[in-house]
Amino acid sequence: MAFKDLREFIKLLNKTGDVVHIREEVDWDLEIGAIGRHAYEIQAPAQLYEKIKDYPGHRVFNGSLGTFRRVAIAMGLDPNTSVKQLYKEYEARINSPIKPIVVSDGPCKENIVTGDDIDLFKLPVPYIHEGDGGRYIGTWAFEVTRNPDNSWDNWGMYRFMVHNKRYMVGWPRYSSHLSMVLHGKYVPQHKPMPIALVLGSDPLCSMIATAPIAINANEADYAGGLCQEAVKLVKCETSDLLVPVNAEIVLEGEILPDRTVQEGPFGEYPGYRMEGAKDGVLVRTKAITHRNKPIFTIISLGVPPDDSSIAASLTAALAMKRRLLKHNLPITEVFVPPIGVTHIVVVGVKRGGNEVAKQIKDVLTARRADVNKIFVVDDDIDPFDFDQVMHAFATKCHPIRGIFCEEVEPPKGNALTPCYNAKERRAYKGAIALIDCTWPPELDKITSVPMKNSFNIMFPPALKDKVLANWKTYGFKERKKEKK
Repeated sequence: MAFKDLREFIKLLNKTGDVVHIREEVDWDLEIGAIGRHAYEIQAPAQLYEKIKDYPGHRVFNGSLGTFRRVAIAMGLDPNTSVKQLYKEYEARINSPIKPIVVSDGPCKENIVTGDDIDLFKLPVPYIHEGDGGRYIGTWAFEVTRNPDNSWDNWGMYRFMVHNKRYMVGWPRYSSHLSMVLHGKYVPQHKPMPIALVLGSDPLCSMIATAPIAINANEADYAGGLCQEAVKLVKCETSDLLVPVNAEIVLEGEILPDRTVQEGPFGEYPGYRMEGAKDGVLVRTKAITHRNKPIFTIISLGVPPDDSSIAASLTAALAMKRRLLKHNLPITEVFVPPIGVTHIVVVGVKRGGNEVAKQIKDVLTARRADVNKIFVVDDDIDPFDFDQVMHAFATKCHPIRGIFCEEVEPPKGNALTPCYNAKERRAYKGAIALIDCTWPPELDKITSVPMKNSFNIMFPPALKDKVLANWKTYGFKERKKEKK
């Protein structure tokens, strides 16, 4: 890996011009959130806030992976690496997991706070959006939990809000791995569930925490594959949970099995605030460990792109591709466009038609239906080029025979879907639209399929080679992206 921790990653961003150091005093109350949100929306650099009102010695970092360019830097690649190539590299690394190394000590243990000294308000927790239910301590932080039956350590990214100086309240969705273990293993036995919130780990570990990794698979192994070296972990002070040794801040605690408190509302990743307060899991903080002059990581979540939509573009797409290939479907590529906030997926196929499209839909909605619009395209369409996808939708998708809509029964629906009404969201009910933009396989490709009027298809290979070779000679300055 090109860096060992968040601080070295920020140094890399300094060299490439992808971070701004804000040394003017900024307010944790909305100002940091406003600056970060505007920066995302104009695709400005990440921000390191070095002077926080009321919090001398603390820093806040927003936008770790807010662009594909910064993902490329984090992966040690050329900053201008294409999205398609990033996908290929990410897939290759995830297919080669590396088990972590457990060490006895490290930077995240430079300061250890326990007992009556615990006060979450001593951290520069921002009030991000006007209208949020409180100050959110977990936005670009990941949670570590364990299945007590088989020592499966799960990393996941769920939002957490400060409840008071000692307690946090979070909203892990009902279908999440954390909720599955909590309600399956701890609540029935009336036992608290150990949990650790990790802030300021290296950005690749944080990205893996957003990934839909299989049940009983350890995210730390895949983080090692992505980093191309073993992740170093260290045991918590108050539990046997293992956390990255390079983390800036670790909040150790336990989820109470018999208590809930109100959480939210919050401006979420689809770009909307949809609900009022709801019952959330209550975490009692037992220890805080942190580095000297810690860096508190956040996302000012909202309209894409931001760290959430960029990271999920990679992690969700590969998870879907793996599932589809496991079912022997004729998949070429899977793309989750950031602008679609994981509600849209584009699936390329070698062989199309309604039957294949419906099989894709069935696989992608078998456990839960986070995606609610599936585009299926032939292999003459580049799934990564949304212009091509929209052209295929406009010209190849039959308005009656190419679009299939059905309801998704509880609890598969995604409660963070703005177009669902309040009743649907609360019941985890939803819907799915399957949009088949492929030629029916029964059409004769010679007599029935229209000829596409594109450069790559309409002209002889020798002529195409000549045109490309002479492009600048003709007087053009550069060649724009090619259309298939």
